[in-house]
This record gives sequence, C-alpha cells and structure tokens, in this order.
Amino acid sequence: MSDATLHATEQNPDDFAVQIADQIESFLVAVTEVAKGDEPESAVPFLLLEVSQLLLAGGRLGAHEDIVPDERYEPDSGPEPDVDELRENLARLLDPIDVYSEVFDPYEPRKAPVPARISDDLTDVITDLRHGMAHYRAGRTSEALWWWQFSYFSNWGSTASASLRALQSVLAHVRLNQPLAELDGLDTDQGMGDDTLEIEAGRVMTEEIAEPLGLRPAT
Repeated sequence: MSDATLHATEQNPDDFAVQIADQIESFLVAVTEVAKGDEPESAVPFLLLEVSQLLLAGGRLGAHEDIVPDERYEPDSGPEPDVDELRENLARLLDPIDVYSEVFDPYEPRKAPVPARISDDLTDVITDLRHGMAHYRAGRTSEALWWWQFSYFSNWGSTASASLRALQSVLAHVRLNQPLAELDGLDTDQGMGDDTLEIEAGRVMTEEIAEPLGLRPAT
C-alpha cells in the first residue's frame, strides 16, 4: 500500500470528514458563482481548476477503505434542491463548447463515443454532492462520507473526470491555436443509433470558440 493510501486510510476520521466537506463545499460555491455569468472570460479556466480540485477529494475518498454508515438505511435528507436554473445558466455560458463526445467506460471494448454536455455533467455532480452535504450539515458525518464515496464510484467521479477532460481539451486547443472539430451534429437528446460517432464536416477555428469565452490562443 502506498504512503498516500496509508495517509487516506489512517487519518483521524473527523479531520478527514472536515477536509472532504470543505473541498466539496468550495466546489459547490465556486460553480454556482461561475454559473451567474459575471465573469465569462474566466469561466473555462476556473471550472477546470475547480473540477481538478474536486477530483482530488474524490481520489482521497477512492483511496480510503470502505466507509460504513452508522445506520443501516439511509435517513431522509429532505427534498433535492432544483438544479434546472443552474444547468440552464451553465449551458448558456458554455454554449460554444458545451457539447462534447465521451466514452463512458474505457475498459468496455468497441463502444462508440456518445454526446455529452459539460453543463449536464456539472449539475449531475452537484446533485450528488449536495445530497451528501445535506447529511453532513445534519450531523450525519458517516452517512455523508459513505454517500460521497459510493456516488464517487457510481457516478460523480467518472462524470467529473469526463468534464475535466473536455475543459482541458478546450483550453489546449485554444492555447495551442488548434482548430476544433465542429460538434453541431451531436444531439444529446437522442441516442446514437450508429456505432460510429457522426460529426458534421467542417472545422471551427479556435478564435470562434475563444472569443465568446474570453480566451486567447498562445502567441
């Protein structure tokens, strides 16, 4: 077992819970602020940073031994907060680069990429994290940690990782002044009937993507 894993599994449980909760709370607050659209020129770099930091918390949860909640059945955490407005704001903010292609399981062979949206990814992640945060704020620390760990493996870990790669790719294309393939042919509301991902012909120059987001290619 590595030193990092030993640190994650042998740390004081209360300290570990506080650190994970702080990282998650920071992400929730930061993405909500970005979605307001007050600073669109920094949205993509800032989201890249926040998702990266969140995945550090996820990695610590993943390296930790299985967390067992105090109660056998999950207590009711109350109604889930509505995320539709947040999703719409992020979609509007990220419109030029919101849709991307993703392979859900890299170890499942011969699966075609499918269309996805960064705005959907981020709000799905936030929904999972808020659910655990409701337990944490109610004093059910073990329940919160169990939920965050379980949902990291089952949903938000892979979802956040996919959005991170998309955000990193956008910045790389812009900074390296490389054109992006046009993704208008991708429809996230319909299944991809063919095994081959269909992308409309043509290229979108990085300037067209960068300008609405306030990004600039390297000179």
